[in-house]
This record gives sequence, C-alpha cells and structure tokens, in this order.
Amino acid sequence: MGFKTDLHKGIKYLINQRRKVYVTPATVNLDKMFKDKVVLITGGSSGIGYEMAKKFSMAGANVIITGRNEKKLKDATSKLKKVTYFQNDIQNIEEQEKLVNFVFEKYKKINILINNAGISKHETDFLSVTEKDFDDQFNTNLKGSYFLTQKIIKRLTDDEKKDFTIIFISSERGSQCDYLPYGLTKVAINSLIEGLSCRFIKEGIRVNGIAPGVTSSDMVKIEKNGNLAANQYISRRYFIPEEVAEIALFLASDYAKCISGEIIHTNNGNHLNPYF
Repeated sequence: MGFKTDLHKGIKYLINQRRKVYVTPATVNLDKMFKDKVVLITGGSSGIGYEMAKKFSMAGANVIITGRNEKKLKDATSKLKKVTYFQNDIQNIEEQEKLVNFVFEKYKKINILINNAGISKHETDFLSVTEKDFDDQFNTNLKGSYFLTQKIIKRLTDDEKKDFTIIFISSERGSQCDYLPYGLTKVAINSLIEGLSCRFIKEGIRVNGIAPGVTSSDMVKIEKNGNLAANQYISRRYFIPEEVAEIALFLASDYAKCISGEIIHTNNGNHLNPYF
C-alpha cells in the first residue's frame, strides 16, 4: 500500500514538473474596458439590472436586457446607448431558446451573462407561504437562471468559453438561515455559484456572485434619491443600485481574471453576526 502511494506521488510530481503555466498581468483601458463585448442581463429594465446595463454600455459593451414588461424594456433602452432588449419571462424555460438564438444571431457571441432577474413575495411568516408563491420565486430566482446558464454554455465553443464569465445576483440573505422562499432561493444560488465555478473553471469560465443588502428598487419600494437611513442594519443605511453595478463591472473585467467562485456582499457587512 505504501509503495503504491509513493509511486503515485512520484508520477504526479513528474507530471507537474513538465506542466508549465505562464500568466501575464491584466491591463485594462478604462475607456474601452468592454469594447465589443456582448453582455446579457436578465431583469434589466429597472433597479440593479438597469444600472448594470448603463455601466456596461458606457464601458463599450453591447448589452441585451430582458424582462416580462415590454413597456419598461422600451423605456429603459430609449435612455441608453448600445442597449437592446428581448421580452422574455425567465420562468418559461422553452422561451429561453428564442432568447439565446436572438443573442447569437444578432451578435454571434456572448461574453458576459448576468443572472439578475428575481422576485420576492415578501411573506411575513412560514405559515403564510402559498405553493404558488413558493413556485413563482423558485422558478424565477433559481430555475430560470439555472437553465438559461446551461443553454448558453452548451452553445459555446471551447475558445468562446475562455472569454465567458457569469455573474449571479444573490442576496445577503443567501448567507443566512431562512425559511421563506426568497431567502432559500438565494442560499441555493450561492451554492450554485461555487459549484459551477468548480465545474467550469478548467474550461476558462469564471462564475461569481454579488450579494446586495437591501437596495433601492421597485421591488422593495425604496427611492434611491430619498432618505436611505436604516437604523436596523449594521451599516445604518440602505444601498443604491449603482453600487452593485460597479462591483459587477469589476467582476466581469480582466481585473478579476483570477477570481471565481466568490460571492461579494455589497452591504457593508450587514450579513455578519458579531457577538458584540
């Protein structure tokens, strides 16, 4: 048994001695950070999704946003340059093939996928959760993103995978125990981020997540230009979608080429639970 173990270690050592890896530090031109890159953002007509679309387009990317409400999509794209939309219900898995076809027919490629679409039914207690609300949140927040990601990866060539990165928008609640569907979907997304990173990093695909705290949006009914004081949180404030968008820009850029499987909280540590 000892001889076999030593032999295995010896062979592994010789293989590693022959294997050579060279790394060139990334340099980024800020004005052209995402020039000619193609970015798909689900749930991109408002809130965090809209601000990410704005940031990426300003950095030179071609951006596609999706959502269920065509009027909101039209309004969003009318305000932004280099942004187009595709009306899509993330819950409808069969429709996703049309979305993927649209992206590849229009741009011939995709470089960045941001799984941002999500809903919360804001239930107050475990006993008030209905089956329909449970299914709606899991189908939108988790299942839709899961299969859209799968469909896109299946379309990529080996070379295209090396220039492809995925970002999931999770939540600070994904780092906490929970019994409500919204929080449970985010716990699952955090695990999916780490699992996909381990599965695909050898093929060149980076997978990361952003976990915002309570951020001003239509979903939480908080105005970003209003009073953001929130004394119940360790940060003593709510957050704005531009803050999340900046982190997305970083994670998708060449600055973050050595980062995969990470979930960055944009909440000033609200998810932490200190003993003091």
